[in-house]
Amino acid sequence: MSSLSTHVLDAVRGAPATGVAVTLFDSGGNELASGSTDADGRVGALGPDLSPGIHRLVFGTADYFAAQGVDAFYPEVSIAFTVGSERHYHVPLLLSPFAYSTYRGS
Repeated sequence: MSSLSTHVLDAVRGAPATGVAVTLFDSGGNELASGSTDADGRVGALGPDLSPGIHRLVFGTADYFAAQGVDAFYPEVSIAFTVGSERHYHVPLLLSPFAYSTYRGS
């Protein structure tokens, strides 16, 4: 079984994105866990131990940008990723109102 963490950075502000809602789903679309980013833009442990397979993180970007008073193009960011035999997965999100990027972190 594997664990999961995430980190959201606001590229426009150059700061952690605080209070972003994050929801974890399994491959069948079942919600496994949810939370929101802390003052450092992190969710240190999200959900139960993950079984191998495809999972999806959904970030509530519309509410985050609305709270900042910023118009944004993406109401949410959905990232699908594959869990294998690794012990820990870290999925960072670099966010701006009209673009985002992600990568497999460590």
